[in-house]
Amino acid sequence: MTSRPKIALMDVVWRTCGASPGCSGIAREPYGRCLAHLTPAETGAVLRGLAPGQALDLRGTTVTEDLLTLVLGRLERRVGRARFDHAVFTGQARFGEVVFTGDATFDHARFDRLASFYGARFLRNVSFRAARFARELSLHEARVRGHAAFDHATIRGDALFGAARFGGDPPSEINPGSASSRGAPFPGSPSPGVPGTTAFRAAPDVSSHGPRNTPFAQAPNTSSHGGRDVSFEGTQFRGFAAFDAAVFAGDVAFRGARFHRAVSFRGAVCGATAAFEGARFQAAAYLGPMRVGRRLSLAGVRAGAALHVETGGCRVILRTADVAGPLVARLSDADLDLRDAVLGGTSAVTRRAGRLRVTSLDGLDAGALTLTGADLRGCGLGGLRRPERLRLRECLFAATPAGMRLRLGWPPVRWWSRRRVLADEHLWRGWDPAGPPGSPDAARLALLYERLRPGVDDARTAADFAFGAMDMRRLGSSRGRARLLLSIHWLASGYGLRTGRALGWLTLVTALAAGAVCWTAGARPVRQPIGQRPHVAVVRAVMRGGARAGLRPAVTASGAAHSHSLPTRAG
Repeated sequence: MTSRPKIALMDVVWRTCGASPGCSGIAREPYGRCLAHLTPAETGAVLRGLAPGQALDLRGTTVTEDLLTLVLGRLERRVGRARFDHAVFTGQARFGEVVFTGDATFDHARFDRLASFYGARFLRNVSFRAARFARELSLHEARVRGHAAFDHATIRGDALFGAARFGGDPPSEINPGSASSRGAPFPGSPSPGVPGTTAFRAAPDVSSHGPRNTPFAQAPNTSSHGGRDVSFEGTQFRGFAAFDAAVFAGDVAFRGARFHRAVSFRGAVCGATAAFEGARFQAAAYLGPMRVGRRLSLAGVRAGAALHVETGGCRVILRTADVAGPLVARLSDADLDLRDAVLGGTSAVTRRAGRLRVTSLDGLDAGALTLTGADLRGCGLGGLRRPERLRLRECLFAATPAGMRLRLGWPPVRWWSRRRVLADEHLWRGWDPAGPPGSPDAARLALLYERLRPGVDDARTAADFAFGAMDMRRLGSSRGRARLLLSIHWLASGYGLRTGRALGWLTLVTALAAGAVCWTAGARPVRQPIGQRPHVAVVRAVMRGGARAGLRPAVTASGAAHSHSLPTRAG
């Protein structure tokens, strides 16, 4: 058996058992000893004083399985204010189907064997801060209406929170059609006005040392959205952790938690914020499919294996995350932040439905990342560590301005051809003053276009990126022969990528040449050959003489008439 933990004197605020100097159990009056050190007759007398719904105080007491069964049986599994701080459960702690009508605290408690709260109902707050579970912990289908705290607890076995419900039902937009989304009580729980369900107020400590504030001697932690918070900050999950189909009506925090084995949130629902900042996943983590109402924060997480994220309708923050294995994110109607993240494995971010807007990729270092269906119109890519490792599939990019633009510089009139551009170029050209900060210069933009182009699946977008690279190289070069040649190349054929422009120039040159030829031919006057008129007169004279002599003139191919000397036969 595990040795009994030592409790510092400052942690003990109750009168301890007088049976043994090492026993920290709360003394029962008038015996001066804890419930574990009473005789059977004294134990029976104490149990007879218990009634359903009454407060139960077993702080620091060693509770065996038989003793717990007797106590819960006497209370008919309905407990009021429950105090189990620093208690030691040497046997199986079975609190299944127990209803706690008041606050329940198990801070610094130790569970040597199974701790089962299957189907338990906590109508107020519950706390397991710094509790230690040597075996499994089960809150499967448990209901907690107030705040739940598991901060810095250690669970060496499996942690089962499947189908648990914390803080009432989620908002109607998260769980549409639910009648309980408007704050209805849990099924089977007392209605407002019934003893044990009144509004929370400061609960005095009724120990032998007089009133003393309890850990919950204040209003419960209520989020701005009206739900109750759940906290697992710094919790150690050494076994499997299952939160499948769990419902968190308010915020849930796993900041600094450690998951040594696989964890699953399939079918989970969070009404507000699910915070995993600084969490550590040593095995595979399956965060979804789950629904989050406001924000899923994975900032600063460390994942040694695969990290699966599937959610929608919220912001997804992976800032400064370090994922050694593959990252697989399937998002719907979400905003994604990957600033300064490190992705070591082959990763993929896919839009499932709606819009997937990427807000930042600055400082992202990805070994192999594929973005599918992402909206990059407002996301700068100039801060990428390895742009050539990025694959872009069916992504949306910014576009050049439409129509004619006037400006004071040269040329004063510009007509932009429609093409896809990066948000960084938008900011560099001044098209979008509210764009992403830190836009690179033209030379770096040219290099960025060249490194991104091989990863684009769309041939038209790849051609636009090639055009953008050449244009940035032209604008970034110093004035001289190189810029002149690039300008001529741009003006003549759009860097060889605008065939219509080249054909237009060819058509224009052809039309000008044809016009010049026609104009030259029409401007020269028509001149008659020299001696044409005398030749015609001679021909006419010959024709008249031949007619008198009875000869027929013959017309040659040249049109000249010649007389023949052959006489004609007489009638």
